[in-house]
Amino acid sequence: MSDFGKPALADLIRTIPDYPKAGIQFRDVTTLIADPVGLRTAVDGLLWPYLREPVDVVVGIEARGFILGGAVAHELGRGFVPIRKKGKLPGKTIGQDYTLEYGVDTIEIHADAIAPGQRVLVIDDLIATGGTAIAATELLRRSGASVVGAAFVVDLPDLGGSQKLREKSVVVHTLVSFAGD
Repeated sequence: MSDFGKPALADLIRTIPDYPKAGIQFRDVTTLIADPVGLRTAVDGLLWPYLREPVDVVVGIEARGFILGGAVAHELGRGFVPIRKKGKLPGKTIGQDYTLEYGVDTIEIHADAIAPGQRVLVIDDLIATGGTAIAATELLRRSGASVVGAAFVVDLPDLGGSQKLREKSVVVHTLVSFAGD
């Protein structure tokens, strides 16, 4: 519990053992999102460092990044752009491949979603190995965007994603860390 008698964010995140495979501790933020105080606390925590930062647009990574990113964009009074898995967006898109432990996947945005020079904030629920977040950053930079930061509810620092993103000159902001995977 937090100091104010409200549940701490970490207490609202469900851990599902052995999902999607044996040995993985899946950190499920849907339980946090379902809690009205948890959702408000998470959204406020994600946007707080960017209240005075010039942000033109918020980008959310599929799928929980849509929920959180849309709420952050609304609170900041900015537009929202989704980054989706390949083949999910209509119209002309640009994509970025990234490596998974079992192969390669691709994320995409609409080709006209980001104007050159726009300052973009990336939002997602969790950063683990960093593959998707790094691909999103590369995709946005190829679009001409300036990535002002990337914010996540959960960080799994032992998997190194936050550090890899920082090595790509991205400011990383997280709310909760869990040791291990």
